[in-house]
Amino acid sequence: MQEQREKTVYDVDVAVIGSGPGGYEAALRSARNGLTVELVEKGAPGGVCVNWGCIPTKALLRSAGIYDDLSRGAAYGVLAENPRFDIAQAVKRSRNVVLKLSKGIEFMLRKAGVGYRQGEARITAPHEIAVFRDGAEINRFSARYIIVATGGRFRELPGLEPDGKRIITSKEALAMKETPGSMLVLGGGAIGIEMAWFFAKAGTNVTVVEMMPQILPLEDGDISAALRRSLEKAGISIHTSSRLEQVSSSEEVVTAVISRESEEPLQVSADCLLVAVGVTGNAEGLGLEASGVEIKRGFIVTDKQCRTDAGHIFAIGDVRGGMLLAHKASAEAAVAVGAIIGKPVPPVDETKIPACVYAEPSVASVGLTEAQATAAGYSLIIGRSMFAASGKANAYGSLDGLVKLIFNAADHRLLGAHLVGHGAVELVGQIGLARHLEVKAEDMAHMVYAHPTLSETIREAAENALG
Repeated sequence: MQEQREKTVYDVDVAVIGSGPGGYEAALRSARNGLTVELVEKGAPGGVCVNWGCIPTKALLRSAGIYDDLSRGAAYGVLAENPRFDIAQAVKRSRNVVLKLSKGIEFMLRKAGVGYRQGEARITAPHEIAVFRDGAEINRFSARYIIVATGGRFRELPGLEPDGKRIITSKEALAMKETPGSMLVLGGGAIGIEMAWFFAKAGTNVTVVEMMPQILPLEDGDISAALRRSLEKAGISIHTSSRLEQVSSSEEVVTAVISRESEEPLQVSADCLLVAVGVTGNAEGLGLEASGVEIKRGFIVTDKQCRTDAGHIFAIGDVRGGMLLAHKASAEAAVAVGAIIGKPVPPVDETKIPACVYAEPSVASVGLTEAQATAAGYSLIIGRSMFAASGKANAYGSLDGLVKLIFNAADHRLLGAHLVGHGAVELVGQIGLARHLEVKAEDMAHMVYAHPTLSETIREAAENALG
């Protein structure tokens, strides 16, 4: 790719657009490598992940988990009469967590010497960025390199545009002051499932509608099926291979028809409809096209080093597409900065990136699913182990779930690992390392695990694969 230049002297070495996990990581890495950096952010430091995504969601899920534990406390010898869930207080706590982390990111950037400009960025020339606030330009500067880390946003469906009251996104859901009596959730991906579990535990009657044959369509089929059983046991209604049609909303209620494959349509109504049907990149309005940057299906096209056709412009995180995960954005920041400073970092391998869903039971996975591995032509050996056989899981009273390990039959190397169960997201580090190193089934089976721990279930699944 041929770099275009308009001038030979720039105000800064690197301009970063967006301060989410990818953006602030790119800014910090650049500064620590001796580069001058300006970061432009239109919202609060930390981007969507810290302010309206990963962090507030997990804080609310923690509140719901504590409430759920108290509600079942008598079985454990803990007597708490008539516990109530105060969603306003839970939201207040989540916002305090957000504020603390956002201020922490701002402090780290300042300490590293990163310049911070509040406003919307627009690339007005190959190396020039103008910053706007309330529609008016407030300043502009030039940069030798530009890293775009503007993240993504929820896709909107015609006729289902959010109104902030009856038809909402997760952003409105994260700031509710009262628990709705009933909720429709359109979309059975990670965000939809986490929100469904939270509100169900808070006392809402929740119905999930997913057009694909399984919830969590990107997860292994056995894992999705096990999670569905647990969610339905928790009182959540789930309709897969289904569509939501004839949606209408009033001041009081949302009504719709669930069109179900091989079943009669179902008329439903709810206090609100949460739309969580996918994400598109925040690539428009940045002036990228004029710089020769290709955008396809809403995402910026790059090479494996996160470099666009413009040469001096890089894109990382959700705006680049692929797995839409905060830690993938951070990993891509290292790749982009490595390319800029001439110390290349290996490209991100998405088959070695863990993914998590923080419902209860939680889901964690890394690598190929059974269907993907089969489609890729591998002969497989597969090991399974149920958490119900774990002494630690029994002591906790959390028996739902399993570990599923997928190995290449030819050399016994790990191709994929998939877990659903209490604490699964905290076990993902171990299986992620195993996948990263491509260890063999024998390695996982012969390792000595502490007892009693949930991790023993991983060893048992490896042993099961070996027969």
